[in-house]
Amino acid sequence: MPPTTVSRKLTVDDILDLRAYEKVRAEKKAATIETKRRRRIELGTVVTVMFESRDTMWYQIQEMLRAERVISEDGVLDELRAYNPLIPEPGQLCATIFVELTSDAAMREWLPKLVGIERSFRIRLANGQEVAPVTDEQHDSTLTRENVTAAVHYIRFEFGPGDLAAFGEGPVQLLCTHPNYLEVAELAPFTVAELATDLGI
Repeated sequence: MPPTTVSRKLTVDDILDLRAYEKVRAEKKAATIETKRRRRIELGTVVTVMFESRDTMWYQIQEMLRAERVISEDGVLDELRAYNPLIPEPGQLCATIFVELTSDAAMREWLPKLVGIERSFRIRLANGQEVAPVTDEQHDSTLTRENVTAAVHYIRFEFGPGDLAAFGEGPVQLLCTHPNYLEVAELAPFTVAELATDLGI
């Protein structure tokens, strides 16, 4: 079935006010934890890839508004502008890349070594074809440095019709081709199924 053209982006009408959100927060938190479990890939020892969705971004926005006690529509719009680019449209996968380092020493060691890592991910399909990422333009200028990388990056994968067909056939692998961090992980069937929904297949 070809991808639909209806946008999945969130609007102000999708966002609950603080009091309404508080009533459903525990339930939504539990559901989001389970959703993220199916979408989180541990790639090697220090990198985690989280494939985002409309649900994960809705929860992120609601939590940010709650933490900052935002009640104005302008404040909500600011969060929507920040996080809507991470909601995949049909034919896309969007991901947050976390370089998970727990000490200053580890950051001093790894962050200079991993410059350019955001462009080093690939999704390898059953036919051997690889889909390369596009870095998120909105965040790229603030995160990219010549001599040290950031601990968080935002990327997306754009799939053509042939890629979509191959993704549905499985298996699917996630690779990092950075020379200082060569890693590969095969996606679990439940993750492939979850991401196929994002792709609209």
